[in-house]
Amino acid sequence: MAIITLNNNSLSSVTALPAGVGGKVLQVVTGVTYTQTSMTSATYTDTTLTASITPSATSNKILIIVNQFFRKDTSNAYIGYKLLRNSTELNYIGDIIAYNATTDSDSNGIGTTYLDSPSTTSSITYKTQFATLNGGTVTVNADSSSDTERGRGSMTLMEIAGWL
Repeated sequence: MAIITLNNNSLSSVTALPAGVGGKVLQVVTGVTYTQTSMTSATYTDTTLTASITPSATSNKILIIVNQFFRKDTSNAYIGYKLLRNSTELNYIGDIIAYNATTDSDSNGIGTTYLDSPSTTSSITYKTQFATLNGGTVTVNADSSSDTERGRGSMTLMEIAGWL
């Protein structure tokens, strides 16, 4: 463990921490939604899953953890999935294929974890978007009669102290 000497300076005059200090969780924010959103086109549509956070320093990172469920009405449905900071696309998760030739009521989960470096101390809103890429209808936060958690979308934001 390193010993830090302030040399008789007051704490208010300390402008930086020693190199290597960082990685601590400073705040946690969670957004949850049960609202179903259906899409029938390849145009990306906002889901109702959002969460907002205001970083305390520009060097801090935001760790984003997202879980959502969807239901599709066609077999082999390609679903596009994006994570955005305000209106900026952060992570295109890709075209997710859902194989199911026998039923139209399967719920499937999508999850992602992303470490963002927003470089701001202004409020940030994170959100997800979905699209159906080969026709049919995709419903996000689609619940299931056997598992009510499948109707829930959640997003957890963790502000992580930056490395100096």
